[in-house]
Amino acid sequence: MATDNTQSNKRIRLRIPKDYHQEPVISRLVSDYGLVVNIQAAILGATAVGDGWFDLDLQGTESQIENGLNYLRGLELEIWDDSRVGNW
Repeated sequence: MATDNTQSNKRIRLRIPKDYHQEPVISRLVSDYGLVVNIQAAILGATAVGDGWFDLDLQGTESQIENGLNYLRGLELEIWDDSRVGNW
């Protein structure tokens, strides 16, 4: 059983709608929730007219990761974890 300080990893795919392109969504995962965020892949149009997609590896305690995911859910962003998508 993991303790509060045990580091975990969680891979997610995140859709960022064009309305959020100017918002520091990923930066807040780092600054507000203490996560280490590694961008594994990303698609974001140069003109920022469409949605962006990010494959992220989140590193932190289970609590930090869950709090960060709750933040993203609160923004009503689409999130897939690696159990739903497989090994992308």
